Amino acid sequence: MGPVDHEVQVSVLVVSYCTRDLTLACIDSLYSQPQGVPFEVVVVDNASTDGSAEAIASLYPQVRLIALDQNIGFGRATNIAARASDGDHLLLLNPDTEVAAGLLERMVAFERAHPEAGLVGGRTTKPGGELDPSSCWGAFTLWSVTCFAMGLSTIFKKNALFDPESLGSWQRDSVRKVGVVTGCLLLVRRTLWDELGGFDPRYFMFGEDFDLSARAIDLGYTPMITPDATIMHVLSASTTVRADRLVLMSKARVTIMQQRWRPAARRLGVVMYSFGVWFRGAAARVGELRSGGRTEPAWAPTWNRRREWLAGYPDFDATRDGLAIEREGAA
Repeated sequence: MGPVDHEVQVSVLVVSYCTRDLTLACIDSLYSQPQGVPFEVVVVDNASTDGSAEAIASLYPQVRLIALDQNIGFGRATNIAARASDGDHLLLLNPDTEVAAGLLERMVAFERAHPEAGLVGGRTTKPGGELDPSSCWGAFTLWSVTCFAMGLSTIFKKNALFDPESLGSWQRDSVRKVGVVTGCLLLVRRTLWDELGGFDPRYFMFGEDFDLSARAIDLGYTPMITPDATIMHVLSASTTVRADRLVLMSKARVTIMQQRWRPAARRLGVVMYSFGVWFRGAAARVGELRSGGRTEPAWAPTWNRRREWLAGYPDFDATRDGLAIEREGAA
């Protein structure tokens, strides 16, 4: 990163992967409307094969574009974008989102009024206008894993006690402290981002925001949501196969348990989570038989691929995992 340009208050960081049209719409929503604060957009493209990088370079030359020759995942690509940016605040934004006028100004104002938050998120809606709850979650705990394993989080969906990560029926329409602010819309001061060391590079996709939020809480911060910051979110645009998505999520969750939980809780948590995946896979097979094979259950193949996620992510090794590409990308 070169000398900091203090005219830039917010660096919007976008990681794209084969979401060409959605990424262009996201960038257009930023530049086509007043945002109230000086900002820049930094896009790291994870070796898209749909012409994303070429289109961005052609249509938005003001964007700071870093086109990689391999897909290194969301967390590491975000770290590259952060190092290549100049703003005092960083806004992580999914490429499959569109923002309203003044979003950046409102988020910065909220963060300045609530410095104790550390991480600030907002409210996300689906294209039809209904709530998308994935802007934040409750903390990932042994109790939430137990509820998953016993099927309580499915039977009592959006129940604050038995589906605790969902945060109940809360519509994300009030200011509230949360366990996790997700990376689809996350504002953080650069100084705190640097103190946290950015995302843990071992996570390829999913889990890195759970880990970041937990580490911010360890430092005494209380991540918060403001309903004044609302975006439209097209869900899972870069992970179209649900089983692949569940495998990545399972691998991330096992890694969080291995990293953050005490040994006894870690062992019990992995067993309980594995049982929950197996149980859902078995139930899906029964449902498939009853429907004459017309359904496409995702939990069954996730269980069949358990060798991919049961060990979690290994410790990150800069030589083995190619940290050089991050340094080159930020140069």
